[in-house]
Amino acid sequence: MYVLVLYYSKTGNTRKLAERVAEGVGQVPGVVAVMKSTQEVTRDDFANAAGVIAGSPVYFGGMAADLKRIFDEYVGVRKQMENKVGAAFATSAFWAGGNETTMMSIIQCLLIYGMIVAGDPMSATGHYGAASVAAPDEKAIDTAQKLGARVAELCKKLAP
Repeated sequence: MYVLVLYYSKTGNTRKLAERVAEGVGQVPGVVAVMKSTQEVTRDDFANAAGVIAGSPVYFGGMAADLKRIFDEYVGVRKQMENKVGAAFATSAFWAGGNETTMMSIIQCLLIYGMIVAGDPMSATGHYGAASVAAPDEKAIDTAQKLGARVAELCKKLAP
């Protein structure tokens, strides 16, 4: 079973956070993280995942156009995604730069795909997902790892 860690990154900060999310997924026995950028991911990567954790830098308070493109192009697999686990992460350049609104734009897509949305666990922040201002600091790394592990655990629990 695998969890897709899907991301768009222009400066590298979102990729760094994605790597930490993937580490968290990999901490759960029996679950593997498959990390793909929006340029690398295929429809099969997306549809065959037990869960999808999607991340983006903030662009005008929402996700990057290239991540939105993936959700738009793969809409034909919506029924295959129903009841799978989804989560979000975001990076910004400023502490009030729109991380939460960006995660909500991703979560909106996950809900439309019929996915079960998970935020980061209470042992982290208990909010929308993992977020970072610029390169991930220790708190962002911890939250990202815990988010990945939570999604992986939920995927195992929901597996047929």
